[in-house]
Amino acid sequence: MDVLHVILQILLGITSLLLTLLILLHKGRGGGLSDMFGGGMSSGLSSSGVAERNLNRFTVILGVTWGVVIIGLGLIMRFSGAGDS
Repeated sequence: MDVLHVILQILLGITSLLLTLLILLHKGRGGGLSDMFGGGMSSGLSSSGVAERNLNRFTVILGVTWGVVIIGLGLIMRFSGAGDS
């Protein structure tokens, strides 16, 4: 069980970083924080529809993977007694 715990923790770190980067790659829809950081000025430089759809799909898949890893780590900690003090 210890090896699985370490693997899930490493996977959590990698998916967290990738998910953050993918969310930041999405184009801003306007009116929010994206405008404050210059997202409103890049309306002429928007990506194609196919690239945006693929980015959305990959972000959702990575988000679901991240959630499954979180649940898996929680279950391991719950049933292995690692969370007991």
